[in-house]
Amino acid sequence: MDAFLIAFLLGLGYFTLKGRSERARIALLGSHLRRYQIEKLMEQLNHGYLRALGEPEAERRAPMWAALGEAEAQLAQQLSDFAADMSRLPPEQTRLCRFSLPMIERWLPQSTLDLRAVLRVHADAMQAAVANHGQRSAKVRAHTLLAELMLFQHTCHWFCKSRTVASIRLLARHRTAYEQVLDAIAPATRHAYLALVKGSPRAA
Repeated sequence: MDAFLIAFLLGLGYFTLKGRSERARIALLGSHLRRYQIEKLMEQLNHGYLRALGEPEAERRAPMWAALGEAEAQLAQQLSDFAADMSRLPPEQTRLCRFSLPMIERWLPQSTLDLRAVLRVHADAMQAAVANHGQRSAKVRAHTLLAELMLFQHTCHWFCKSRTVASIRLLARHRTAYEQVLDAIAPATRHAYLALVKGSPRAA
């Protein structure tokens, strides 16, 4: 058996295992997400924020911000319910892989993160952003909320595929790099998120 054939068989085995693992994670996440209107509400808020941010007249922006309040509250509650729903899954089903290697969550579970904990960070971040205890302006608050939602979406894509693929999708869809999103989210979210992802918090 020559080296080319060996390499081909190894590559075939790798992509077969990788595809099987990805399909299982996509099915798992999808089966839970379909119970909610999270994606619909995210799209609604994304369009609404962009319209309001692009409106030059303050008199016309005010009712736009007000009209988004109900969708914000609904999304915050649904993200919290979704995180609680996912928290009831066994840990072996919710391992978020730091490295894009098929079945690594079974071979080296200590190298993975717990998706349930990361989703809790996202849910708490959305609740805090909507509550707006810091009394930030509507514009600043909208930018923070958009970044929080982008990071949540990044986590979902990371779980289904890989962190690299999630970052590429983030850049392609929103023209925003992963590092830019981390800089735009609330300091408390960044601290909690990076404590999980890197094992140590990044300075705010």
